[in-house]
Amino acid sequence: MFSTTEITSNEIASDNPIHQRLFFAYQQAAKLTKGNLLEIGCGVGRGMEVMINSCAHYTGLDKNEDLLTELQQIYQHATFIHQNIPPLYNLEDNTFDWVITFQVIEHIQNDDLFIKEIYRVLKPGGKVVITTPNKKLSLTRNPWHIREYFPKELENLLKKYFNKLDLKGIHGNEKVMGYYEENKKSVRKVMKWDILNLQYILPASVLKIPYDIMNRRNRKKLLNQTGLAAEIVSNDYFIANDVENCLDFFYIAEK
Repeated sequence: MFSTTEITSNEIASDNPIHQRLFFAYQQAAKLTKGNLLEIGCGVGRGMEVMINSCAHYTGLDKNEDLLTELQQIYQHATFIHQNIPPLYNLEDNTFDWVITFQVIEHIQNDDLFIKEIYRVLKPGGKVVITTPNKKLSLTRNPWHIREYFPKELENLLKKYFNKLDLKGIHGNEKVMGYYEENKKSVRKVMKWDILNLQYILPASVLKIPYDIMNRRNRKKLLNQTGLAAEIVSNDYFIANDVENCLDFFYIAEK
């Protein structure tokens, strides 16, 4: 049910580089957050243990009701809300000190309303941390994504509602970028057969299954060939001011 390559697992060895990259964002956010925190798109609860310990109260929001039921049994003192968003239904204005939303905005059709709603529910002086892939470093079209952003595109969207921005990116060390380059080579070998550029022509619904099959096969191949996939840990990632060449944006906006 939750096994596509888009929902990266911490239990599948070939998923490890992506899992560590996503978990790293939680580790960094936990150093910043406090007070009343809302996570939009909490998913499988990848960083929940870290975040719950970093704030006074944690609220997790997601569209997957079954996942939220499981998480509520584990984290009984947290609040979980089942919603398809935006808007953020039944959440009052000026409620949260922090909002985090990791690898979510690329799935949102109305991204403008999404940011507007985050602004609304934040307290004055409250902050949001947003991560999403840097389109510049994407290797192929991801059919699960409505869109991806270049650095300035996401910055301009945030500036419509937020005046104070701290724009940083998540980068990888030599080990991570070595894996990235091997992945790039492998993906290019497959994509050279797409002479009609069908990945950008066909509807996303048609591409999801073949994308997932090829992505899973490619990750397993890289795991067996290089060994790097199993060696990467969250400490192999770091935050830097260079947003042009980052893997993911790590943008903080203050109300």
